[in-house]
Amino acid sequence: MRGPTLAGGTLDTATDDSDEALMLAYAAGDAASFDRLYARHKGGVYRYLLRHCRDAGIADELFQDVWMNAIRVRASYAPTARFTTWLYTLAHHRLVDHWRATGHARLVSIDDDDDGDTRAIVESIAASPLAEPETRAAAAELGVRLTRALAALPPEQRDAFLLQYEGGLSLAEIARVTGAGTETVKSRLRYATTKLRSALRPLRDT
Repeated sequence: MRGPTLAGGTLDTATDDSDEALMLAYAAGDAASFDRLYARHKGGVYRYLLRHCRDAGIADELFQDVWMNAIRVRASYAPTARFTTWLYTLAHHRLVDHWRATGHARLVSIDDDDDGDTRAIVESIAASPLAEPETRAAAAELGVRLTRALAALPPEQRDAFLLQYEGGLSLAEIARVTGAGTETVKSRLRYATTKLRSALRPLRDT
């Protein structure tokens, strides 16, 4: 089944299993379509928020707000971009509102030109359920180090990384969500990658 394609500035939602078609169906009154969307995206959105604020209580509150906002504006939803881009825009805006309310609105970024594949950094975190205890312990320690390294990143760099890794957004989509230029997003991702690799290298070299 082919996915939705852009046609005349709008997504073709002929495939009724696409996120975009499900959101349109929900806006038209099909509650089951929302359930499917929620099941698909709840994990990524929650991790995106939690890894930013590092407080489960706050993440829970922001998570509920994001989905309530999606419900609230469903009638005005138009599939001019991927649903994921639209959803993470809501999450990003809610997070920015939270930062402003708590006095952390100023986002600092130091850009860098080092090459890197952001997804490769975290590929080794999840161990098989049948893995040896030593492997599971190493994966757990790697996860802790990754969490700490993410927390140490400037917010704009962490945001770009999480939008790509948790949301699966492209450079152009991250630029659309954050309002930054594509080259700026690329630089933030590369800088984040360099710092994360540096933080995880001691474990990867053992």
